[in-house]
Amino acid sequence: MEDIDGEPIMDIDGPDARNPLAVAEYVEELYAYYRRMESSSCVSPDYMAQQFDINHKMRAILIDWLIEVHDKFELMEETLFLTVNLVDRFLAQQTVARKKLQLVGLVAMLLACKYEEVSVPVVADLIIISDKAYTRKEFLEMVLFYSTPIRLERLMLNTLQFNMSVPTPYVFMKRFLKAAQSDKKMELLSFFLMDVCLVEYEMLKFPPSLLAAASIYTAQCTLYGFKQWDKTCEHYTSYTEDQLLECSRLIVNLHQNAGSGKLTAAQRKYCTSKLGYTSKCEPAHFLLGTQQQQ
Repeated sequence: MEDIDGEPIMDIDGPDARNPLAVAEYVEELYAYYRRMESSSCVSPDYMAQQFDINHKMRAILIDWLIEVHDKFELMEETLFLTVNLVDRFLAQQTVARKKLQLVGLVAMLLACKYEEVSVPVVADLIIISDKAYTRKEFLEMVLFYSTPIRLERLMLNTLQFNMSVPTPYVFMKRFLKAAQSDKKMELLSFFLMDVCLVEYEMLKFPPSLLAAASIYTAQCTLYGFKQWDKTCEHYTSYTEDQLLECSRLIVNLHQNAGSGKLTAAQRKYCTSKLGYTSKCEPAHFLLGTQQQQ
């Protein structure tokens, strides 16, 4: 396969033709469907305007804490992305008092675990992880009643019309990393940058596929020290380098500040030997320089 400019486009699915789990026969149709459906997983980037008792800073604190909880329970990556998606979609439709916000995050994580994980954290563990902000009785009462006879889990599911199968950035990350021929270092850096984006309310203006592509592009720039977005990446992501630059520059800014302030869960999570001390990588400052030149 060749681009119109003559640059070859790699067939990333050919090597997996005999792997039934890779579904190479229809993986392109699958991702075309994800792209059509991703708008259903997005929320308005200004949905906080309808909340009377919480704001985007409180959301950031919650998501930062959920990243820490997710790491402590050693849950799968897709669970974190689905948790954040459930939180945002629920808050976009239901007003929530600030004293119930942490509970909304916990219930979203419970639902995501039930959907993605083999085993689900027990109530006792959640009480401990929430710094004992709730007793077992209080936690169960709030989950069971949440100011109405309806369970909070049921309220969340009904609010979201039981739609748990949404394409989060994780879905696109796996495909796009394959197109980028990433090694483990690039994969870890891409996911670190994506975790940093989850905390930032401003990043909700970008669709999941663009966030995923921009995280990988930024990781490439960070590791190689120059722009690298070849025709294979462009083909499989459907994004040109120019389309990624705005988001990528915001990611660089977030990377620069990831270790400062109070919201440092992603920085600490990826500053371990298990994850290759990934968060210690120097940000791709030169991408901000190109912005100034323009």
